Amino acid sequence: MMFSIIIALLCCVLGIGIGFVVRWIYAKSKLTSAEQQAVRIAKEIEDKANADAKELMLETREALQKEQQQSERDARERRLELQKNERRLLQKEMNLEHKQNELDAVKKQLGERENSVSEREKAIEEKEAELVSELERVASMSREEAKSLIIEEMKAEAQHDGQVYINKIETETQLQADKIARDIIITSIQRLATEVSGDITTSSVTLPSDEMKGRIIGREGRNIRTLETLTGVDIIIDDTPEAVVISCFDPVRKEIARVALERLVQDGRIHPARIEEVVNKVSKEVGRIIVDEGEKVVFDLGIHNMGPELIRALGRLHFRTSYGQNVLQHSKEVAILAGMIASEVGADTEIAKRAGLLHDIGKGAETESEANHAEIGAELVKRLGEEPRVVNAVLSHHNDVEPSCIESIIVQIADAISAARPGARRESLDNYIKRLENLEGIAKGFDGVENAYAIQAGRELRILVNADAVSDEKSREIATGIAQRIEAELRYPGKIKVTIIRELRVVEYAR
Repeated sequence: MMFSIIIALLCCVLGIGIGFVVRWIYAKSKLTSAEQQAVRIAKEIEDKANADAKELMLETREALQKEQQQSERDARERRLELQKNERRLLQKEMNLEHKQNELDAVKKQLGERENSVSEREKAIEEKEAELVSELERVASMSREEAKSLIIEEMKAEAQHDGQVYINKIETETQLQADKIARDIIITSIQRLATEVSGDITTSSVTLPSDEMKGRIIGREGRNIRTLETLTGVDIIIDDTPEAVVISCFDPVRKEIARVALERLVQDGRIHPARIEEVVNKVSKEVGRIIVDEGEKVVFDLGIHNMGPELIRALGRLHFRTSYGQNVLQHSKEVAILAGMIASEVGADTEIAKRAGLLHDIGKGAETESEANHAEIGAELVKRLGEEPRVVNAVLSHHNDVEPSCIESIIVQIADAISAARPGARRESLDNYIKRLENLEGIAKGFDGVENAYAIQAGRELRILVNADAVSDEKSREIATGIAQRIEAELRYPGKIKVTIIRELRVVEYAR
């Protein structure tokens, strides 16, 4: 019994010991697993931290690159702004220098006038001395001699007073005439409210400021390159203030570019996509204008059965000029004149009008042929089925071939009349030079005139007279006489200003 108890106690003690050992082994194994998990978590945290650091470094590097690019752009813009400011300062310096030169010139003129006044005072004193001596001489004259001298002096004084009175009347009359002329012009404009358009198309676009030039050019020139590519023109941006020049041999493309650029400047949004949109829109509008102008002139002349291609070619003439004369308006005039002449001589009126309208059609044809406009026009109307007499009239209107019918000769006559009528075309260089020479010759024909110069393209005639031989009142007589002779002997546009310059120059040398 006791032995059994002892064995049981030993078993309990042994079980407790085994259990403690087992628990210690289990606890140790659990501790090792926790350490391994902690190491794994630490490694994961370290890997994640390294990845986050790399990502942060990449983001920082990209931010630095963007900041550097922005800084470069800002620096480039600042350099451009500095260049513009330098140009403005240079222009202001030039203006100040010019004004300083003008001020020096005014000071010099004032000094000369002071000298002139001093000389005149001296001359007056001398004249007074002469009058005193003359009075002393008259005192010893006979009655008849004194009477004759008094009459001459009274006559000279009366002539002087008369000239002064005439000058006063002329001034008042001129003021009244200007008022009457303005009233007549205003009344005429109110009565005749027709549409007037200039025949000379401009090739420049006015800008609100010089800063707009940079926006037109765009970043690295992409805006101006897009506009030139889409319109086929050359856009010249130089030092001309607040203006851009458009150069192109094709007036239609030049008109499209001009209108498109004006709209872009007005809108303010200038980038390639917007440029393409505006150019396409303007091209369609100009195309409609071309068709409308062609249909309008055909309708006005009462000409029928005109094909769409001929109408478009006629409409393109609306944008062309020759010696300052609008080609479409010139063609319309030729058609009207040809129809009038044909009706008078008994020729075919419809053929003459049709040929007159189409005689310059080659100038509006869309072709790259090197032939002259008469040959291009004849080929075009022949291809589109026009009558042989019309083809011959188009081909022969500059005598490239012999006219084969009366209508061709009528078109030649009508073409010459339309081009030669007064005001149709600008005068030639020879006629211009001859007119200037005639102006100077008329002025030099008057006594007391030392020299004459035609300036301002013949709109002003400046005349230098001898101050000793010509008085102030005599200068007015000479100016009036020259103006009357110009009106009677010459033909000229507008009006010519006659300016008499009379000045006394005294030169002395200090030796």
